[in-house]
Amino acid sequence: MEQIEQRAVIKFLTKQGKSPKMIMEEMEAVYGTQCPSKTMIYKWNGLFKHGRESIEDDPRSGRPVEVTTSDIVEKIEKLVVEDARLKKKQLSALTGVSETTILRILHDHLGMTKVSARWVPRMLTPVQRKQRVDASKHFLELCGEEPAAVLDRIVTGDETWVHHYEPESKQESMQWHKKGTPPPKKFKVSESVGKIMATVFWDTEGILLIDYKEKGVNITGTYYASLLQKLKEAIKEKRRGKWSRGVLLLHDNAPVHKCHTATAALFNCGYESLIHPPYSPDLAPSDYYLFPKLKKELREIMCGAVE
Repeated sequence: MEQIEQRAVIKFLTKQGKSPKMIMEEMEAVYGTQCPSKTMIYKWNGLFKHGRESIEDDPRSGRPVEVTTSDIVEKIEKLVVEDARLKKKQLSALTGVSETTILRILHDHLGMTKVSARWVPRMLTPVQRKQRVDASKHFLELCGEEPAAVLDRIVTGDETWVHHYEPESKQESMQWHKKGTPPPKKFKVSESVGKIMATVFWDTEGILLIDYKEKGVNITGTYYASLLQKLKEAIKEKRRGKWSRGVLLLHDNAPVHKCHTATAALFNCGYESLIHPPYSPDLAPSDYYLFPKLKKELREIMCGAVE
């Protein structure tokens, strides 16, 4: 409203025949620091002198000022639900709303962010997906009203290669650098002096058993059966009372875990095996929790020994 008022004053003084310089001096005396700029005064003085009467802005071409309504939000939400890969430009063309408004609605009103698809080991069949659901339901029923007691009974195990030299992961190698300087390099392939296979069993309190096999030695059902016996002894020694409560063994569907020799050892040792659906490494926590942390600690020990 202040701009409109000032334009009205400029129009009035122009009608009186005053020059732009005189108009500016008078307006500075009245408005002080709120006085319009010299450019604005000269511009509107010239317009009014040449016959302009309106003090309002001319209508602009293009889209009008947009108001975010519930209808627009609902329409955008419906489009995104139908196709989550639509881009801002496409949503703008479909709704007639600017890309800036599209982004504001997605973030502020719908609480959405754009993320990349997560790689998974395998595209599961409908039967395999049902097995995952059934396994999850079985575990929830097993937990009942005391999940902490059930989690305390679980022992999980898996195998992993441990290199004598373990390179850093991409995330671990991240570092700050100034803009304009070349980024640090990380070799994709590094020379390794050797590796061994480690079989690790652990529970909520920590490591129970680690067994190493040199490269070239096969992991067989007989070997795994012997590990299950060693694990039983380790549990009795390190976790007093755990065996009497019953041990729930969580391991994946590797052939050596499911062969007749290993299955017989499970029964003879008295383990209760948790259901593990096929192609579901995300349900056995060693790969995404224990092994990265274990290898990081080993790397720091090796680096310290080298120094």
